[in-house]
Amino acid sequence: MDPNLYLVRMAQVHPTFRKPELEALALMAGVEVEFVQYSEYSPYCILRLSSPTAAHTLLTRSILSKAIYHLWATAPSYPALHTLIQTQTTHLWSLYTQSTFKFTLDVFNGSHSAASQTSIINSFAYLPFHGLISMNHPEEEFVVCEELSHGNGTSGAVPQQIYFGRLIARGGRDAINTYSLKKRAYISTTSMDAELALLMANLAFAGPGKLFYDPFVGTGSLVIACAHYGACVMGSDLDGRAVRGKGGRGVGWSLGTYGLGDWWVDGFVGDVTFSPLRGVDGAGGVEIDGGGGGEVGGAWRRGGWLDGIVCDPPYGVREGLKVLGSRDGGGKEVVWIDGEMAHLKDKYIPPRRPYSFEALLSDILAFAANMLVEDGRLGMWMPTANEEEVELMVPEHEALELVSVCVQPFNKWSRRLLTYRRKREGEILRTNSQNGEGNDKTRAIPNGVHANDLNNFRKRVKVPCNEIEYFQGFKSIDKSAATTSTAEDEIENGEKT
Repeated sequence: MDPNLYLVRMAQVHPTFRKPELEALALMAGVEVEFVQYSEYSPYCILRLSSPTAAHTLLTRSILSKAIYHLWATAPSYPALHTLIQTQTTHLWSLYTQSTFKFTLDVFNGSHSAASQTSIINSFAYLPFHGLISMNHPEEEFVVCEELSHGNGTSGAVPQQIYFGRLIARGGRDAINTYSLKKRAYISTTSMDAELALLMANLAFAGPGKLFYDPFVGTGSLVIACAHYGACVMGSDLDGRAVRGKGGRGVGWSLGTYGLGDWWVDGFVGDVTFSPLRGVDGAGGVEIDGGGGGEVGGAWRRGGWLDGIVCDPPYGVREGLKVLGSRDGGGKEVVWIDGEMAHLKDKYIPPRRPYSFEALLSDILAFAANMLVEDGRLGMWMPTANEEEVELMVPEHEALELVSVCVQPFNKWSRRLLTYRRKREGEILRTNSQNGEGNDKTRAIPNGVHANDLNNFRKRVKVPCNEIEYFQGFKSIDKSAATTSTAEDEIENGEKT
C-alpha cells in the first residue's frame, strides 16, 4: 500500500461542490494533491498527499468533508483486507501499541446490527494495541468504512469495497451549526444558508489579511462566512434598510453576535451599476471596458484592491430585477422634508429602474476585472435549468478565468455557483492592444423597458380557465399542461435559502 494515500469521508450533499472545494483548499494552503479515486456517487475519496501534516492542513476547514484518514488498506472483502493489513502495515503497529484508542464502523448505503458491528471490530484483534479503549477522548481512532452497492441498502449486505485507516483530522462542518440561520437573530427570506455561504468563502479563498466585498449583501450571510475565516468584509445593497437594519440590528451587529464585529469594514447603498468603489492607479493600471451594456467600465482605472467578491445577485424572478436609477435616465430634484434632504433620511428608498439579468452578469464581471487584485476570486450564483431549459450561458471575461462550476439542483430548476480567478496582467490577451480594453462574453443583452422584456427566462403564461399569470420556471412553456400550481412558491423558497 502506498504510504501517501489518504481516505476522505465526504458528506453526501452538494456532490458537484466537493472536489472543487478540496482543490481550492489545497491551492490556498500550498498543498500538492492528487485525486486517486473520486466519484460524485460515493462519499469516499482517496487522495495522494505528501504527509499527515498536509492532510491535516487540507481538511480542517473543509465544509463538505467529515474526516480524513491515513489509508492502511482497502479491499473488496474482509479476508482480503485482513491479509493486506497483516502483510503490509506491520511497520506501523508499534507506533500505537500503548495509545488509548477506539474503533468506529462507517457504513454507506446500509447498516449493521450491534452484534454484527462488534463482530467486525473484533476481527481486528490481531492488531497489538494494548492501550485502554477510550470512546470519548482516544489518542488514536481507527475506522472501518464499508461501501455497499448503490441501491442495496439492506442490513447485512455484502460490501463492494472496504477501507481501513487511522484518523488524521476532522473537517470544518461544525461551523454549519455555529452559523445556522435557525440560531441567527438577523435574517430575511433570502438569507443564504450557512453551509453554502461557507462553501463560497472556501472557493473564493477567504482568509486573514484579505478584504472581501458582497455587492448584494442583504442580511450578511456571505460576509459572515468570509469573516469566519478571518477576512475583513464590506458590503452594499440596493436597499439601505437591509444593511442598516432596525433598532440597531443590522449586518454589522449580526457579525458582532459571533465575535466578528472587528472584521466588518462598512456597508453602503449601491450596486455594481452605480458603485462608489474605484480602482487605484498603479502598476499595470489600464482601462477595462465592461462591454456588456451596463454602467461600469471604461471610466474606471484598473488597480484592484479587493481580494475577493462573493455575491448572490437577484435573478428577477419573484419580481422584476431593478438597479439604481430612474427609468428615463435623468436626474431628480432634491426633495426637502422638515428642513432635511429626503435622500439623507434613514428610510429613504432611492429610485430604481428595470434591468436585464444578463446585463447585470456582465456588469459584475467587469466590476471584478477592475476591482480584484491579481489572483483574486469572484464567486457568484446564476440560475439555469435542468430539463428543456431556457439556458443562460456561463458569462466570460477575458480578464477572468473560470475556475469551477458547481450545480445546486431543485425540483424544476437549478442554479450554478461560478468561481472565477482574476488573471495576472501578463495572462490577458487584449482584444484592443492600444488601450487595453476588454470584452466580456455573455448572451446578447435584450432590449426593453419592462422586467419581462429584459429577462428571457422570466416566462409567464395565461391559463385559459381563469386568466391567471404565474411563473413557469426555467422550462419551455407547454400551455396544454398549464396548471395553477406553486411553481413560483418553489422559486421563493429555493432561490436563496
